[in-house]
Amino acid sequence: MFSTQSIIIFSYLIIVLLIGIWAGRGVKDIKDYAVASKSFGTMAIFATLSASFIGGGFSMGNAEKVFLVGISNIVALWGFSLKEILVAKYIAPNIKHYPDAISIGDIMEPAYGKESRIFAGVFGVILSAGILGAQIGAMGYIFNLFLGLDRSTGIILGLSIVIIYSTIGGMRAVVWTDIVQFIVLCVGIPLTLYFGIEHLGGWSEVVERVPESHFTISLEPMAIIALISLFLTFLLGETLVPPYVQRLLIGKRNRNVRRGTMLSGLFSIPFFATTGLIGLVALALNPSLDANLAMPYVIKEALSPVLQAVVISAIISIIMSSADSFLNAAAIAFNNDIIKPLKKTPLTPDAELRLARMTTLAVGVIAVVFALSIDSVLDILIYSYNFWAPTTLVPLAAALLGLKLSKKRFIAGASAGIITTLLWSNILDSPLGIDGLVVGTLANFIAFFSSDRANAKARR
Repeated sequence: MFSTQSIIIFSYLIIVLLIGIWAGRGVKDIKDYAVASKSFGTMAIFATLSASFIGGGFSMGNAEKVFLVGISNIVALWGFSLKEILVAKYIAPNIKHYPDAISIGDIMEPAYGKESRIFAGVFGVILSAGILGAQIGAMGYIFNLFLGLDRSTGIILGLSIVIIYSTIGGMRAVVWTDIVQFIVLCVGIPLTLYFGIEHLGGWSEVVERVPESHFTISLEPMAIIALISLFLTFLLGETLVPPYVQRLLIGKRNRNVRRGTMLSGLFSIPFFATTGLIGLVALALNPSLDANLAMPYVIKEALSPVLQAVVISAIISIIMSSADSFLNAAAIAFNNDIIKPLKKTPLTPDAELRLARMTTLAVGVIAVVFALSIDSVLDILIYSYNFWAPTTLVPLAAALLGLKLSKKRFIAGASAGIITTLLWSNILDSPLGIDGLVVGTLANFIAFFSSDRANAKARR
């Protein structure tokens, strides 16, 4: 016998699935599948971009980390907010120079050659699969806690729902479901914080029960270095990753892209504070709680059954909206940036579309492996970042900014980024608590902009 709560949640999942199938009807080729024929305005871009990045890591994962270390994690996440604002101001205006692009490879190849397209495709698939794994892993916790399903079963169930509508409808299905999911999460997450504080008896009770250290940022040199490193990790880690670049490519006009991206960056600032403070409420309620369950615990303890169902739906919305974006991005990267340049004879439009849909299943399997093998949702995100920023971010940003480019610069930067990240993280074990992603991206930057100069000196 299903409870009222279960009925509401499963009804919501069915509605999202039907909306995705309805929105994605009539997709006819890979361009329509990837960027929906550039048919969306400012508010749609704002909603889908926000829903895409506010996944399990930036909601449940943020609550988990604030539960453990305090508000410093909120400050670190604002690095992501700053990134969105900078992209809106400096990158989005230049996307008009790529009117026919449907993936990052379409930007990289004209600048650095076919090899760079394949390189970006491989690392884009790896990154997307890892972040997808983070979202599906978070969904496993939700189904386990509220519906009593085994975590593995919850992961498989959640992924199956995402695969169905994103496989059938591509970007059109993803954007329309994102809009619905964004509205639900904008209601559900603030409700969780409000009722959590009320359940405790007011904010003063939170302050009374939570250690003072969780409300302050340590000024110890090592702590400051660690915070700056984490801030830069979130600033760089998801900058210009495949699904966000796709969001820059779906606007009707360039101003829609700029405004939608800026709104998304500004929205993330209070949202990250809200999800983080839920972690403090959970700590005040139960200091011995498993930190991974901080947000679900507040929902379960502080809300009535009907409101629980609404908020659980919001949490599922958060996770699904991010998962479908990265699943779609991985399929496009695989087909357009790996298969397409490697094939000697072009695929027909129908064959391209079929291959894109088939790819989602393979990426989903990889995502399940990530989700089942790493416990912390936010740790999966940070691990996945190491495959992107140190290798691809600098040359991609340089291309979009219209800077001087060459294949030698790309090779020098990517090589330096990979080698430095591996040495710093795996051999040196991240000295001073600085993440290898930060050092690797810096090495890429230095090598990228100095390689041609060094070659010129050698010729003289």
